[in-house]
Amino acid sequence: MLQELNHHFELMEKQCISPTTTSESTSKTNEEQRLLRALVISSNCEKIFSSGHDLKELAENNDRKYHQLIFDECTKLMLRMRDLPVPVICQVDGLAAAAGCQFVASCDIVLATERSHFSTPGANVGLFCSTPGIAVARSVHRRMAAYMLLTGRPINANEALISGLVTCISPSVEALHSQTESILESIIAKPASVIALGKQFLFKQLEMDNLADAYSQGSKVMVDNLSMKDCQEGIDAFLKKRQPKWTHSNE
Repeated sequence: MLQELNHHFELMEKQCISPTTTSESTSKTNEEQRLLRALVISSNCEKIFSSGHDLKELAENNDRKYHQLIFDECTKLMLRMRDLPVPVICQVDGLAAAAGCQFVASCDIVLATERSHFSTPGANVGLFCSTPGIAVARSVHRRMAAYMLLTGRPINANEALISGLVTCISPSVEALHSQTESILESIIAKPASVIALGKQFLFKQLEMDNLADAYSQGSKVMVDNLSMKDCQEGIDAFLKKRQPKWTHSNE
């Protein structure tokens, strides 16, 4: 059942982010969006989730337009994950560096093994992680972001958990997969329409500077939510102590 309702996507076969991998990723999520209940992303490499952009590729091609294309495509993917109406779950086992760390920070839920570590080491080679820093600085507290970006030093899984970059830590790969399945079960048990509504407003209100405006908008969203059939079904089922029958529609 879980395999039918969520999509497991191994993003980076070579653990490097390029215009090809990012455009393919965006295309897949667009095509399969209607069938998705959750998107699980992992790497097929044992020790590396993603090392970020291919520095050799960047060095061999000095065309500014090509360089712009690389970062534009990467940005599209990060924004696409945010805009997906389903939770995006990231499984990390190993290194997530530079744009790979940016990718992790752009996901909704991040599950990592104890041996995982995270870094934004661009300054070490003279290319500051400016775009990775956008996602990272919005996931961890300011001083941790500064530490990672300005020193280039990695942080371990526990430090990532404490700073907010990681959601949960697992002692092994097997435990990581079990934890993912458990979280997927929790997500799939909810109405897709309500999860989509909630995720959209979650990110919208985080970008609002005025607290009063956020509450005002939140109140309107909750009123809209109450008018949805799945909400009415859920409340009725709760009051009558029965299992709800979701339609997953936006009505």
